[in-house]
Amino acid sequence: MKNKLTFCMLFLFTAFAFAQSNASKFEITGTVVDKDAGIPLEYATITITNPNNATDVEGGITDMSGNFNVAVAPGKYTIKIEYISFEPIILNRTVTGDLSLGTIQLEFAASSLDEVTVVAETTTVDVRLDKKIYNIGKDLTTAGGTVGDALNNVPSVAVDVEGGISLRGNENVRILINGKPSAIAGFGSTDVLRQLPADAIERVEVITSPSARYDAEGTAGILNIILRKEKTLGFNGSINTSVGNPDLASISANLNLRTEKFNIFNTTGYRYTSSPGNGFFDTNYLSSETTDPTYDRIIEDRDIQRLNRGFNTNLGIEYYLTDMSSVTASVFYRNGNDTDETTNLTQSFRDASRVLETERVERLKEKDDSYQLSLNYINKFNENGHQLTADFQYENSEETQNTRINEDITFDTEDTTPIIGERLFTTEKQKEYLVQADYVLPFSENWQFEAGYRGSFENEITDFSVNQEQIANSGNFVLNDTLTNIFDYTENVNAVYTQIGSKFGKLSFLAGLRLENTQLKGKIDSRLTEAELQDIFGFAIDTDFDNDYLGLFPTLNLTYELNERENITLGYNRRINRPRGWFLNPFPDRDSRNNVFQGNPNLAPAYANAYDLGYLKRWDKLTLTSSIYFQRETESFEVIEEIVELQGQGTNTNGNTVIRSIPFNLSSNERIGAEIGVLYNPIKWLRLNGSFNFFQFNTEGFFNDVDYSAKNTSYFARFSSKVTLPFQIDWQTNANYRGAAQNAQSDTDGILSVDLALSKDVFGDNATVSMNVSDLFNGRKRSQFTTNDLFTRDSEFQWRQRQINLSFVYRFNQRKNDAKRNQPVNTDDEGDFQG
Repeated sequence: MKNKLTFCMLFLFTAFAFAQSNASKFEITGTVVDKDAGIPLEYATITITNPNNATDVEGGITDMSGNFNVAVAPGKYTIKIEYISFEPIILNRTVTGDLSLGTIQLEFAASSLDEVTVVAETTTVDVRLDKKIYNIGKDLTTAGGTVGDALNNVPSVAVDVEGGISLRGNENVRILINGKPSAIAGFGSTDVLRQLPADAIERVEVITSPSARYDAEGTAGILNIILRKEKTLGFNGSINTSVGNPDLASISANLNLRTEKFNIFNTTGYRYTSSPGNGFFDTNYLSSETTDPTYDRIIEDRDIQRLNRGFNTNLGIEYYLTDMSSVTASVFYRNGNDTDETTNLTQSFRDASRVLETERVERLKEKDDSYQLSLNYINKFNENGHQLTADFQYENSEETQNTRINEDITFDTEDTTPIIGERLFTTEKQKEYLVQADYVLPFSENWQFEAGYRGSFENEITDFSVNQEQIANSGNFVLNDTLTNIFDYTENVNAVYTQIGSKFGKLSFLAGLRLENTQLKGKIDSRLTEAELQDIFGFAIDTDFDNDYLGLFPTLNLTYELNERENITLGYNRRINRPRGWFLNPFPDRDSRNNVFQGNPNLAPAYANAYDLGYLKRWDKLTLTSSIYFQRETESFEVIEEIVELQGQGTNTNGNTVIRSIPFNLSSNERIGAEIGVLYNPIKWLRLNGSFNFFQFNTEGFFNDVDYSAKNTSYFARFSSKVTLPFQIDWQTNANYRGAAQNAQSDTDGILSVDLALSKDVFGDNATVSMNVSDLFNGRKRSQFTTNDLFTRDSEFQWRQRQINLSFVYRFNQRKNDAKRNQPVNTDDEGDFQG
């Protein structure tokens, strides 16, 4: 009993002492933001000292929302708020109770313009719970280039020889513009990114572990491209012109008029390019029990000449209703007028002897018009992040293609039937509506709740007709109604999400759940019945499908701060890969009589579970990022190449056995990899940037009793150096190497690409002249060897040859690198919009 009484008294005394201790402590709270951009500064340092006691020091760092909370005893204190490259703020306060400092606005240090310039010229990285943010520096090698060129210099991102974008080696990446799907990105295609100037980018968000606020589309992750919008008061802007060889001429203007009440911004550009390319295909056909090839070897030598003319403009106005709310309206318009000519010399062999040679000329004229209307409303209830945003977006695109195909026999030993000419007409119309609302509620110092809805409704109608000569070289064309068709495709996605984030000491987490309903509808209007289509294409086809897919997509992201410059991140998310129209349309393309691509309307979405473990370490002049990742995808798409007989179906194959590429759902695809990146500025005149990504894909699956299981091990490495020479001339070198790769049927050689650039500021740093060489050694070519039981093929393809550009940029009412920034704090940065 005595022991129990003693224990109770001790417990009460301890509790009383603890209560007294807490009672004598008060909290100093506040939020640190960038005064110019109005965005929170994560990892800002708070130091609280007692002027009368040098050993009495308290402190902390801000969280991802810029908030801090430090407990101190009553007394007089000096409070210092610091962030790299910003002017520190020092406050003297007497603490007699809980003290709120409100919103503390830090400005760039006026006495550190050299350091500001380094930050602005060098690509820097900021790691958040669910993404890495690369602030694009002054990249000389992309002067006169496009957004696609700039993306090729972002760690984890690779752009192949055909302009395809991949993230960590996975091409199923979702492209967003300012947080939303956009006509600027070509309605999911990356073609338009080759028309927009590279200097339009402010930063790129690489989101390999997307949180629930993002669309679940894209098993590789998301690339969110944030375009520049000048924040300086008054009228300002820049003019950018470029000329190059092969023929290139471009001009773009970024203009901005800013007052306290509104902001009008405009980007307008015109681009003319001539992009020669080439291809070579050497195919040896093998006889089997099921195939008896007409020829045992066919060599195709292609010469490609492209002429692209593109105009684009983006005009918007942001109006500040109050200090806490604003409305932004913008319109984007793009017009393209392209002409491509492909000459394909084909030699056919039998028993090692050349028996037939043809010259096929394909002339393509393509015109497209796209426009996008956007409306955004944001209301901030307070300065602590409590806000509501609403968005509406309408996009409309129409593309027409007129193709003339003529093929002449230039050598013949067997009196081959003359090849008839073709005229192809394609009209593609696309419409998309986007409705979205997002609500953010921080309900305590370290807790934040989010919820939202997104609805996207897209319709694409492809009207394709084929006219063929009745008799070769007669000039009399008639409609081939077995190939003519209309494909009406609709994709509707409705999604709701909720997520919650918090911070416990050094551990932060963001957990969410997204519910998405996907409706994929397609109707093929063709003279052929489903049975006739099955006989032609070799598998059952549903010409009128309506499929619904309901899915839950959980996400979890964790960050543990080892210290203010070092952290560990862990992420998990579930993703979906929806088949697009190109992969669903079963009618084959017409690019070649011997090699065709054909869609598969039976494709179902693929699903993936992805895990990511990352590490970040910052030193004064060095930043290190690294991660290892694993993903397992089920029902993944794989393009299968097989030999098929298309004779007798009006496909103008002249009896040839052709190679068909067609996508199918295979059982699974596992991806594992690791990457490391380094940003290093050892001295003022030298800046280095490097990254290395190693990955392995393991595919398992059968099709038509053929095992397509395979392992693909590859890597890519990137290195960039920038040196300031005498007379303030900047010299930059970029080197990219994509390692050799394998899949079930093909081996692909490695690709080395080197870019060089020189730059000099003139006219009192108000203008810059630069020269760059893209692909110095002309080695950006895809060389591939394909083999299976039916054929072997050597191929080489080059989308674009070496390019030399000379560029001139003139800035007015702007300091170099946008160092002068006077934006009111109430402005919302559209880059933070996420949905």
